[in-house]
Amino acid sequence: MTTPSLLLLVADGRFPAGAHAHSGGLEAAVAAGRVTDLATLEAFLAGRLATAGLVGAAFAAAAHRAVTSGSAVRGSTLALLDAELDARTAAPALRTVSRRQGRALLRAGRAIWPEASFDDLPATPGGAHQPLVLGLLCAAAGLSRAATATVAVHGTVTGAASAAVRLLGLDPYRVQALLVGLAGRCDGIAAAAARAADDPPERLPAAAAPLADIHAEAHATWEVRLFAS
Repeated sequence: MTTPSLLLLVADGRFPAGAHAHSGGLEAAVAAGRVTDLATLEAFLAGRLATAGLVGAAFAAAAHRAVTSGSAVRGSTLALLDAELDARTAAPALRTVSRRQGRALLRAGRAIWPEASFDDLPATPGGAHQPLVLGLLCAAAGLSRAATATVAVHGTVTGAASAAVRLLGLDPYRVQALLVGLAGRCDGIAAAAARAADDPPERLPAAAAPLADIHAEAHATWEVRLFAS
């Protein structure tokens, strides 16, 4: 199987990591009346790209770098990355979601690439953050650091866009056209994230979205919801 095929498989929303159960904060934004149509969905996705997309992709690329650089201290580097990402995730609900998604992705990674270095991930309560697991999984698949960042950015917008079709009844063709229109921006964010991975963990991007944090905390208290986050 060629590397382009592996890139498509890892980025596919049907990859068995449970991503389909999450809306990327869209469900709460819809309930708050902040996303109501295609125009507001586009603004929401652009905001996610500039914040969660950039941060997640940079940490995934940095984790990829840590396990492919041949460093003897990659375990401690991954632990530092996990701690730095935790510090950048202000909402406890989002920390829980990230670690839960990391566990799901890790199960898939261990089943598909049992020889990979997943044991280098930090043994933190709840498991490692999803971007770190993604970085190791992409390295196991033979993907480059740039491709790893692309996969991370892709997941940031496609999950929420798919959720919008279900939550708002939007035309899926027009939603897909919206994603095509954002492709250039996605590529730019991925490239910036891949470059940032050369920096020390404490200097990686720290873009924040306080309203998304507030929404996440509120969403976690709902007794009835369509998505886990």
